[in-house]
Amino acid sequence: MADTTKVDEKPEQSAPSARAADTDEPVNIVVIGMAGSGKTTLLQRINAYLHERKTPPYVVNLDPAVAKLPFQANIDIRDTVDYKQVMQEYNLGPNGGILTSLNLFTTKLDQVLGIVEKRAATTKYFLYDTPGQIEIFTWSASGAIITNALAATYPTVVVYVVDTPRTASPATFMSNMMYACSILYKTQLPFLVVFNKTDVVSHEFAANWMSDFEAFQQALMRSDEGFMTSLMSSMSLVLDEFYSHLRVVGVSAMTGQGLDELFDRIGDAVREYHDEFRPAIQRQVERKRAEELKLKEEQMRRLMRDLAVSEGKEVKPE
Repeated sequence: MADTTKVDEKPEQSAPSARAADTDEPVNIVVIGMAGSGKTTLLQRINAYLHERKTPPYVVNLDPAVAKLPFQANIDIRDTVDYKQVMQEYNLGPNGGILTSLNLFTTKLDQVLGIVEKRAATTKYFLYDTPGQIEIFTWSASGAIITNALAATYPTVVVYVVDTPRTASPATFMSNMMYACSILYKTQLPFLVVFNKTDVVSHEFAANWMSDFEAFQQALMRSDEGFMTSLMSSMSLVLDEFYSHLRVVGVSAMTGQGLDELFDRIGDAVREYHDEFRPAIQRQVERKRAEELKLKEEQMRRLMRDLAVSEGKEVKPE
């Protein structure tokens, strides 16, 4: 198996410019999306968009199974873990190989965070590409460790990419929204739904369904989904409150349409991070430190009692 003792950092193609003065900290953007949603292509477009504006991002690839990236990743999991060799060595299938590769890479996450910290003074955006097998990252322990560690360092935004043409069916739309809801509550981070491929199909129908309950109900009745109609009707009612707090934007990875609005929404998410999420994260960190301190004190008391017993001293009851 590939050596996992060191995370390799690739040299940048061009020297990074100074960070813009509109934010005090860099921003972590974690891009999540199902296979075929255009997630990696969108990341390539975002990378080019930021380079054009003299704010080149720092790109981290977390997908060990991707055959070829359309952009250069500064840190690439494939340089640290050999996905195919992991499958062969541990007798795993494709999904198991991806999960194990992520687990192995997570053991070196401190090195990644150290590199990010060094680059933070000159880089405004850190982009993270994730595996297309969405459940492997969002529901695995390694995925949670990565997102929690990023969120504890700098403002972190989760971007969920949706394939707009494939979402035109009410059933597929509902499936995507259920995924979005589950990812939001799993990560507990500022969240943005990005409807990709708007050059093929406009995302206005989806925005309308999310803002107008009756409009989705009418589309559902026209689709004639059989026994699924009643279930999706009930689910849409439950998700109605979820939609009201959700940021949505339509983009095209092919043409670059909508990227200005995308970064406007990312800016809104960063402000939400500072106002709501960072205080909660700090409370969690402080609570964890207090628990660790209490555990150390208890272990020390036990040690002192054991020493007293071994020396034949009288042990006083606590």
